[in-house]
Amino acid sequence: MDHEQVALSLAELGNSHRLSVFRFLVKAGHDGASVGEIQKALGIPASTLSHHLARMVRVGLIRQEKHSRTIVCIPEYEHLESLIGFLQEECCAGVQTVHDSERF
Repeated sequence: MDHEQVALSLAELGNSHRLSVFRFLVKAGHDGASVGEIQKALGIPASTLSHHLARMVRVGLIRQEKHSRTIVCIPEYEHLESLIGFLQEECCAGVQTVHDSERF
């Protein structure tokens, strides 16, 4: 995952409604939840929810599947794991900062 993809995904999660939706879907598990279930649980108006879901689909945080007349939203766990991996990949790798150089 490159820097730009990570920035776009984190920007979408920076919205409180989208973050709530994503957390709800992660709790729902690999089967996801229908748009109606999300709307009922979070109390987000249908048109607003549709907008937020479309943005999350666009950056790959979730996918949508149509089951008969029901749209099911499923979190993209691989994408989530890639985001977390990107943020952690250089953890404690050691970077000398101005603060570090003042100690000597």
